[in-house]
Amino acid sequence: MKRSRDRFLTTHTGSLPRPEDLIRMMFAKEEGIPVEPHALAHRIRDAVADIVRRQSAAGIDIVNDGEMSKPSYATYIKDRLNGFGGESQPPPYPDLVAYPGLHQKVYGDRGRARRKMPGCNGPISVRDREAVMVDIANLRAGGARGAGKAGGTSEEFFMTAASPGVISLFFHNDYYKTQDEYLFAIADAMQYEYEAIANAGLVLQLDCPDLGMGRHVQYAHLSSEEFRKKARLHVEALNHAVRNIPPDQMRMHLCWGNYEAPHQMDVPLADVIDIVFLARPAAISFEAANPRHAHEWAVFETIKLPEGKLLIPGVLESKSNFIEHPELVAQRIGRYAKLVGRENVMLGTDCGYGTWVGQAAVDPDVVWGKLAAMSEGARLASQQFWGRTAIV
Repeated sequence: MKRSRDRFLTTHTGSLPRPEDLIRMMFAKEEGIPVEPHALAHRIRDAVADIVRRQSAAGIDIVNDGEMSKPSYATYIKDRLNGFGGESQPPPYPDLVAYPGLHQKVYGDRGRARRKMPGCNGPISVRDREAVMVDIANLRAGGARGAGKAGGTSEEFFMTAASPGVISLFFHNDYYKTQDEYLFAIADAMQYEYEAIANAGLVLQLDCPDLGMGRHVQYAHLSSEEFRKKARLHVEALNHAVRNIPPDQMRMHLCWGNYEAPHQMDVPLADVIDIVFLARPAAISFEAANPRHAHEWAVFETIKLPEGKLLIPGVLESKSNFIEHPELVAQRIGRYAKLVGRENVMLGTDCGYGTWVGQAAVDPDVVWGKLAAMSEGARLASQQFWGRTAIV
């Protein structure tokens, strides 16, 4: 994983706006309507090439496939693993209970009610070994086609994968005797996908909302210390699954849930960051721009960044159609650079812009305006921290 040499690098969390026709095809597939497999595969391949090109054109250094092939960052595993033939109800969001109007917006027919959530009803094992290889091939081909047409170059490629913890958060266990057994069964099965991504020379991003959102969604009934024990177990399962992958080839995303809500129940970063640091991935992407977490840069005034770790704070909100001013972006990354060192930070986004197919708070065209603003903010910050010799 690249670190800063003479400028701040830019990336994002993973999901990006999908083309409307691809959204319709994926909705149809999820709802059991026949979709011609070759047509869908061809459309995904073209969408990946286009999304790589657009990232490069927006000035993003470390790019991905935009998660074009996935119905969501987590539910995609139902098509790749055995054992998920059951059903789960979407986990409740307690912070919405006091706000019934907003609750209906999030849970209603146009919201989470349309999502298909699998449940574990049998032993977990790998069913489809080809899907991740197709994703890798699409990204490689898209990088060759897309970046050249954009007139720019990408520093590096990354690919996202659901962590064992977030799978256990969303998908109810009706088979394993204990939650711990369930968690490590997921870890053993997901190891194949993780290693396939890493072996292809890509940076593996592990999506870990369970370490943030899990506090008020999955483990709201526990005390703070009981939750911290669960979080440590989630990290142990993650580390077990990626034990053969070098830390510098991995990053993880810490999230409190990419949904529009008060978020007044979010666990503070200070309460979990020491546990997050125990995870093997070298880089940590996390929400740092939205109104609930923008103040938490101050955590690093007292908490030392461990040797070898790199921070990817979000400098763009993922639920707002405001385009951040580049000066604000530069200020946001500058706070972290002053505290942990310019070489130990990279610019990112709070979360994805297409986390679930067909549900996006930010207009697709605005997304590209926001990413371009991040690139300009990185240029301004690079001038401040490296001087006029910064390569931009």
